[in-house]
Amino acid sequence: MPKEPLNFPKADILVIDDTPENLNLLSAMLTEQGYKVRSVTKGSTGLRGANAVPPDLILLDVNMPEMNGYEVCEHLKASDRTREIPVIFISALGDVLDKVKAFAVGGVDYITKPFQLEEVLARIENHLTIWKLQQQLQAQNERLQQEIRDRAKAEEKFAKVFRSSPNPIAIATVSDARFIDVNPSFLKMSGYSLDEVIGNTATELNLGKNTVAIAQTIQLLPETGSLYNLEFEFSTKYAELKTVLISLELIDLAGVPCALLIANDITERKRLENEFISLVSHELRTPLTSTMGALDLLGSEQLGTLNEQGQKVLSIATTNTERLIRLVNDILDLERMKSGKIFTRKMKYNAADLITTATEAMQAMADQFQVKLIINPVEVELWADPDRLLQTLTNLLSNAIKFSEPGDTVYISATLSESQGVEPQENAPLLPKYLLITIQDQGRGIPEDKLQIIFERFQQVDASDSRNKGGTGLGLAICRDIIQQHDGKIWVQSTLGEGSTFYVLLPLPVQ
Repeated sequence: MPKEPLNFPKADILVIDDTPENLNLLSAMLTEQGYKVRSVTKGSTGLRGANAVPPDLILLDVNMPEMNGYEVCEHLKASDRTREIPVIFISALGDVLDKVKAFAVGGVDYITKPFQLEEVLARIENHLTIWKLQQQLQAQNERLQQEIRDRAKAEEKFAKVFRSSPNPIAIATVSDARFIDVNPSFLKMSGYSLDEVIGNTATELNLGKNTVAIAQTIQLLPETGSLYNLEFEFSTKYAELKTVLISLELIDLAGVPCALLIANDITERKRLENEFISLVSHELRTPLTSTMGALDLLGSEQLGTLNEQGQKVLSIATTNTERLIRLVNDILDLERMKSGKIFTRKMKYNAADLITTATEAMQAMADQFQVKLIINPVEVELWADPDRLLQTLTNLLSNAIKFSEPGDTVYISATLSESQGVEPQENAPLLPKYLLITIQDQGRGIPEDKLQIIFERFQQVDASDSRNKGGTGLGLAICRDIIQQHDGKIWVQSTLGEGSTFYVLLPLPVQ
């Protein structure tokens, strides 16, 4: 059988009165109203009971033998354990002085006998409510004080870490990205003094060429959340360039949303990395060139005719050597771009010619994969390096073809736009500001969690792609750098199983 619900008493009340009739009357009345009642006839007994198990409220008579009610109340208020218990005096003494004395020793109310039942209940409920509210307020105050102590400790700990950290750290407001504090490591790296930094933005201090983008990232922190390891070219007060990784965390300072910026100086690491990659790549080129020449010589059959098995082995060796050469060349290209050793040779060039040339260059590959190419160019003049843009478009077309199925179609088109959005303009303005090139395939698509990282070095949607598709994982990184050198943008939208669309946005020359 289901258990009956437990009826907890509304409150625990201790009644101290030397008259048994009064005790019985109060006990019956309060018990009927749902209170737990403890009754005693002596003041000393009541004190022991209150100390043993403190009640929620005490009803106390004044005239009692051995110890009167005033003395009992004084003892109650002298003890930490019972000081906060509300005491209501119930007495036949109705003189004003008696009431004044009752309040003076710590009573909260005074009821004159003979009393009315409703009056006693009303006053009990009123003082119990007040007492409970006081208890809640006291608990809240204690929690608040503890929170204040905890926060003070946390702020003290943060201040110590902030000041002594070997990593440059800065705090900036989210609203306008102005510095409100920086640590000594930041000052050492930047070359500025504290007074020069506080109140200024990274742009005003000329701390790098991408400071506007960093400021925009800070302002979007409430929506985007924390960001980690953003690579940033940092410029010191004396125009010395450093490479740093920046992590951003949203914090609250006295109700003001702020960004905590932690930098990690990787200048020396990047230099060693670039030197290592460059050295290894150059050292690989010479033996690879010799290897490729030897394979070509074997394939020409000048040294004899190979059987079918030999032709197959030669084909495998040639394919993998070509792939390794592409990898080395891509690494060298990427590192030269990163170090600024590759300069774009910009000239006036027709966008339609560029797109047509790229499509023609990839037509043989499309035929091999049985993929149809559909082109929709637009006649507009660009100020660009045609060789580098051609490298970008052929790379994007190559990817689109490789990841398409036989019978699929790859579309390359261009539209004029007045904004940086992806929607084409139905009525192109007389003086458009941008050229938007789109390359759309019907392939397998890209997972959402890969959309951002595929433009990083050595990143691919599937690790097996480097083996099955012959990719190096550097093509899109090179495309991104080329487009950035043209002050443009490149991005991708994709749906799994339906295909991907790559967008290249290029600014048009000012008329």
